Amino acid sequence: MIETLSNSSNIALYIAMVVYAAAFIFFTIDLATRGAKKQDVAAKSSALGATERSKQLVGAGASAEVGGEAADAGILRSSVVTSSGSGSGAVAGQAAKAEPRWRDQRGTVSQKIAMVLTVVAFVAHLAATVLRGIAAERVPWSNMFEYTMTSTLLIVLVFLAVQFWQDLRFLGTFITGFVVLSLGVATVGFYVDVVPLQPALQSWWLVIHVFVASLGTGFLALGFGLSLLQLLQARREAKIRAGEGNKRGWLSAMPSSERLEDLAFRVNVIGFIFWTFTLVAGAIWAERAWGRYWGWDTKEVWTFIIWVVYAGYLHARGTRGWRGAPSAWLSIAGFATVVFNFGIVNVFFTGLHAYSGM
Repeated sequence: MIETLSNSSNIALYIAMVVYAAAFIFFTIDLATRGAKKQDVAAKSSALGATERSKQLVGAGASAEVGGEAADAGILRSSVVTSSGSGSGAVAGQAAKAEPRWRDQRGTVSQKIAMVLTVVAFVAHLAATVLRGIAAERVPWSNMFEYTMTSTLLIVLVFLAVQFWQDLRFLGTFITGFVVLSLGVATVGFYVDVVPLQPALQSWWLVIHVFVASLGTGFLALGFGLSLLQLLQARREAKIRAGEGNKRGWLSAMPSSERLEDLAFRVNVIGFIFWTFTLVAGAIWAERAWGRYWGWDTKEVWTFIIWVVYAGYLHARGTRGWRGAPSAWLSIAGFATVVFNFGIVNVFFTGLHAYSGM
């Protein structure tokens, strides 16, 4: 019975990987077509802070060229405002609050297919995770393979859930690509058969601590993708200001660098809250398991390093007024520590948290 459920879980996971890969292809096609003249006018006008005049022109069916010029003019004015004067942070914050929620109004066929495929893959992924848990008669995240399967599931869940708050479908290429790569590495390098829990893991804190860490990772992954796009968009905007850049291309149908930075900050705040709870819950679990809250174990240290990096990011941006590239690079550095903690510390470092199962 256990072997049958385990095999069914593996099959469902392979199906999910194939469908995620197909979604990645369609998301990539959608990115490649974002610079088309007649497709990105509405997205530009709503995404890049165009003036009310440009919105009226778009609504009245003005030419794509005029609409694109007005939208890009909105980018430049917004960039100039946020880069001038000591009060730029407050101005940017007010602009972000005043700007309506960004929606990609293009609605291309490739984007719709990609989202449907992502949902289908998520369902297969969920089935694989549940079947693994049933086969093991426990939560399915006690080793590297299972943790990868669960954490990537929650990353996709966060990606799908935030669509009800903000249209972040343009991150689909990054999310599905990251999930396919992670599951591929886990399947090839981390796979282990279903085994009973080690004594130290037989606690309800395993459910709480690891689940919250995985959920926090989902938000931090979104923050990483948004920060990466922010750097690319800011570079494009700088070239346009210098008269060297192409006003079209796939980035022309993305939110402005300001809006991307604001979105990254918001999702990173949520991820940081979850990671703070992860750190506290881990300390409580350590006291229950080993009789001390903190022991400078390698995993404990790196969990704290991640917390410090993101705390520095939030503090620097919130109180020191770091905007633009410094903010984005701190966000990227934070997620790099998350990946290092998972892919390097768990595999190559020894300690009390050596539960990779390999």
